[in-house]
Amino acid sequence: MKTRLKNTKMFALLATLLFVLAGCGEKHLSVLRPAGEVADKQFFLLMLSIGIMLLVIVVVVIIFLIAMIKFRRKKLGEDFVPKDVEGNHKLELVWTIVPILLLIILAIPTVILTFSLGDTKAIDKVDEKGESKELVIDVTANLYWWEFSYPNEKIVTSQELVVPTDKKVYFRLHSADVKHSFWVPAAGGKMDTNVEGINKFYLEFNDKKAKDVKNLFYGKCAELCGPSHALMDFKVKALPQDDFDKWVKDMKSVDKPVAATSSQAKEGEKVFNKSCAGCHAVTPTGEGAKGPNLTNFGDRDLIAGYLEHDEENLKKWIKDPESIKPGNKMTDQYKVSDEDIDALSAYLMERKVDK
Repeated sequence: MKTRLKNTKMFALLATLLFVLAGCGEKHLSVLRPAGEVADKQFFLLMLSIGIMLLVIVVVVIIFLIAMIKFRRKKLGEDFVPKDVEGNHKLELVWTIVPILLLIILAIPTVILTFSLGDTKAIDKVDEKGESKELVIDVTANLYWWEFSYPNEKIVTSQELVVPTDKKVYFRLHSADVKHSFWVPAAGGKMDTNVEGINKFYLEFNDKKAKDVKNLFYGKCAELCGPSHALMDFKVKALPQDDFDKWVKDMKSVDKPVAATSSQAKEGEKVFNKSCAGCHAVTPTGEGAKGPNLTNFGDRDLIAGYLEHDEENLKKWIKDPESIKPGNKMTDQYKVSDEDIDALSAYLMERKVDK
């Protein structure tokens, strides 16, 4: 009796925790808070399927309770024999037709939306200059960071994806090493990035929903790709069209590295050119570089994709990147002293584009 009571209390506690934890989460990282056209349509399919499943569960539970109450042995006696319904055509039609109807109700919108959301023909439409008429972003996944190239605008950045709101943004996805998966939970479903072949899809970010989360969403790699898979995050800045155009203009204005100002940063520039320039660019060009583009590194909010953006974390990352992101390709590729790291940190923190 005590054991049963203990188990009941444990079950009640777990059930309570489940309901409480179900309310946790962030607006910028939740499929249950859709923030765009694609996410809205996928959310509709999610709720439709859940509704159908709940309907089936409710009907089954009701039938079970009716049978359990109406045909109790205490009520009907020990000798009661239930009526044999084998070969009842009406019942057979019911439990055959009803599941088919439910599947049709779910299948029709699923097929329609699958073809609708997979329509990326607009990417191939070009103007007289040979440039796409739509905003297209080439995404390259690397171990363990993301590169974002804007072919029409002729700029490259990394780790922080910048997009306009209330506009379809088309993506061409590719991987530089192993299979990854590009996913912005609040904006839409995930899509694999493959070494061979390019996957295409589009997303749209709702301006009002973006303002609710201060124009910031989070993206993740959704494919197990190595020891630092869980740390392969990126940020999405969804800006009004005017602000996006300003960001593009500011990025395109950087035709040469932003000059270092402090004496320590100038020393860091020398260290960078000697030890880092072979893998990292500090101008918005250089698509396909070995390491992330650092043109606007000082404007970013995170270091290594998930650490708070300050010089202390930057120094830790430069000194021992393996302890921050195990398995990354930056480890053991350079040798710098502690003084060099201080100077290099000062230089990188001055890489700012926003005006």
